[in-house]
Amino acid sequence: MSAEPHPTLPPVRLHSDAELARDALVAPLFARAVRLARWAGPATRVDTGGELVADQLPEAAAVLGLDTADADCVGYAGHAWRVAVDTGLVDVTEPEADGAGEDGRDEDGRDEDGGGGGADGGAGDARGAGGRFGTAAPGEDLALITGGAPGDVLDLWLAALDAVLADAAVPDLDDLVDALDAGGEIDFDRLDWNPRREADFLDGVLANLYLLTVAEGGTADGPVPLPVLAASMVVPDGMGEPTDAVLEQVSDAMMRLDDQFRQLEPIGLVEFRPVDEQLMTEADDEELAAGAPADAEEDVARYGMVRLTPLGLYGVRARMLEAGVEAPAIGDLAGKGADALLDAVSSYSESAAQAEIEAWMTGREVPVAVAELLEAARGDDEGGPLRRLRCQQALAPAGPEAEPAVRAVLDDGELGGLARVWLTERGVADVPAPDSAMVFWLTVDTIAAQLAADGETEELPLLMETLTAHHAGFFDQVWRVEHPATAYVLEAMGRLHPDRKAAKEARKAAFRARSRQI
Repeated sequence: MSAEPHPTLPPVRLHSDAELARDALVAPLFARAVRLARWAGPATRVDTGGELVADQLPEAAAVLGLDTADADCVGYAGHAWRVAVDTGLVDVTEPEADGAGEDGRDEDGRDEDGGGGGADGGAGDARGAGGRFGTAAPGEDLALITGGAPGDVLDLWLAALDAVLADAAVPDLDDLVDALDAGGEIDFDRLDWNPRREADFLDGVLANLYLLTVAEGGTADGPVPLPVLAASMVVPDGMGEPTDAVLEQVSDAMMRLDDQFRQLEPIGLVEFRPVDEQLMTEADDEELAAGAPADAEEDVARYGMVRLTPLGLYGVRARMLEAGVEAPAIGDLAGKGADALLDAVSSYSESAAQAEIEAWMTGREVPVAVAELLEAARGDDEGGPLRRLRCQQALAPAGPEAEPAVRAVLDDGELGGLARVWLTERGVADVPAPDSAMVFWLTVDTIAAQLAADGETEELPLLMETLTAHHAGFFDQVWRVEHPATAYVLEAMGRLHPDRKAAKEARKAAFRARSRQI
């Protein structure tokens, strides 16, 4: 999977390995592959490449409970067999290149020219190279399905996913037949198919779908419309109204994705509602590319909808990690120190940060954990304000057992304000009042943290007004605060403070603060 589109990603909430392994085992294609691996034995014959011989495909379909008279069902059996082989659930011995033994007969007692007649004579038309079949048997990895850990099952499922993704990147059979040259070879230039390009395109689609799913630290509320996903791969960043040529590319990409997601759904990667076939006869290319009216939910769904399953989130993330993409998951930091925790969650959304903090606190002694968090929150570097904000968030649910550790930092210039807020919110009576220097420092630190966390939000002007309203001459004093973000915060207040007079005073104070730094 390409590591370029999204070098860093929001954290994902994954199900437990046990839950994901159960999902893998009931994914239709993987479950069929397991059943065929158990069926494989001495009577199983394979062709070159480990494919089941044609005469055995109906038997395989019957094992899976599929209609042996239905060509599609027989094809499903063949696909499941290939997945079983590709994942190591089945071990195959392919036909020998010369196809015959020393006596000129194949393993069924046939002559090289097809004469003779062994017990399996009816399978002669499906023979491998030279007229000799290969064999198949359950692979060693099959035992992991029932005897291995959940992680072992997931490793097998990931191998199956790789095989399915490789198949999904291949053009359909009709395109391949059309691209055959006179010698029976595929003319790739005529087909306009580049295997690496197609694989990268599909990986990019899955990366975009993953990003849409994990945005804001959670899972998507609903499925993603197929036109939206196609447009994310085709429409250039910053383009206003797409051109007709771009809309046509979106339409083509959408139909490619429709075919590919049909192939990916049986492995459990996605939940997919295909493009309505009736729609194809109703809409021209421009309408298809533009998508349905935004106010018609059912019309939107007719253009195709896709959602990564919990198993799909796991699978795409695993591929990203393998490609070197930073794709964190909630709980990754549970075994790390408080410094690593606060540094990481500083870039998370509030809900994701809370979930990660809760996972980190689980199993730790509260007094020790609180002391470690407070120590990690120190620092006059650029990230310090946001670390302290996340520390305050981490301390919020802590009970009385945290009080000694919090009291220990009451006299600390960086943490004393935070400690007073925590104690006061719990109704502790003997909290010492902060001096003016601590008040101003805490005000600057709080606004700097909010700016770092969320930027210039609609709520920030109200916070600024609240923090400055009860301090006469606030801006005459605050510019002297020894905080690395003082000038930056005052400049923001000059832009955002809802009181025009206060905003003007903030700008003057920002100039003074900048002058002090020179």
